[in-house]
Amino acid sequence: MFYRLAEQHRQFIRDLVLNLQALAIALENRGYMASCYTCGGELNSASFMVSLADNHLIRFLVSDYGITWTEMRDDRELMKLEGAEAINQLQELANLLKEACVPATV
Repeated sequence: MFYRLAEQHRQFIRDLVLNLQALAIALENRGYMASCYTCGGELNSASFMVSLADNHLIRFLVSDYGITWTEMRDDRELMKLEGAEAINQLQELANLLKEACVPATV
């Protein structure tokens, strides 16, 4: 049972890293400064960063040790979330990107 859970966790982390890479590309295509760095070829950790405005930075870290979302403005930490709450905040960022891509209807 524990081997199966460990493998599911590794797959979850890999999927999350792949989605972070795709999100960074999508944000760059929309004109934001974004990056996603991974360590090694196994996709078991990543550092995702995006600058939403002057001095407004989002940093999302994922590894086997945990998942964190940190939002900073003017080099001060505004919010730090971990685990599921961090992933929910990442989803909010992705939703904003989707809304910006949808043309307004009159």
